[in-house]
Amino acid sequence: MIASTQTNHPLQGNANAIEPQARLDNACARLRAAGLRITQPRIAILSILIGRVQPVSIDQIYSELDADSCDLVTVYRCLSAFEDMGLVRRSFFHNGTSLYMIGDHKDTAYHIVFKDTQGIREIDAASSAELSAAIKIVEQKLKAAGYENVSHVLEFFANAPAEPANRDSVKVEMPAQA
Repeated sequence: MIASTQTNHPLQGNANAIEPQARLDNACARLRAAGLRITQPRIAILSILIGRVQPVSIDQIYSELDADSCDLVTVYRCLSAFEDMGLVRRSFFHNGTSLYMIGDHKDTAYHIVFKDTQGIREIDAASSAELSAAIKIVEQKLKAAGYENVSHVLEFFANAPAEPANRDSVKVEMPAQA
């Protein structure tokens, strides 16, 4: 079974295209627009998420924070608030651990989570775009049938290949549609 984390937020895209400070400023503006205060713990958590290319667990975020910046409960509360407002996306590791990624990109990115090595690798942009297009069709059908606030989670789990040709992303060849 292949495992991957999916991101489903309209502001996703190429994280490297926007400078970290601009991304942080954008996130703070979104917090203000949602009626949330800009606090040092929130800025610290957002900075960690912005600095990461791959999804990260709460424990990983907490371990990267300065010891006096905030407690673990604050990390949970902030991530919950960020997720509610669409600022972060949550996905899941194969063992059920929640993983978080900043949701300020334009394109949806999907990841393969490796069961054997605990690593995460992004699927190439073209394959992610094909998955996104297929998922949008299903979401549109659900909305047309009267469902509201439709979202999804797509996970791919796999054992890592012995020697991947490209360590940055995984090219997934999609079968031709009939």
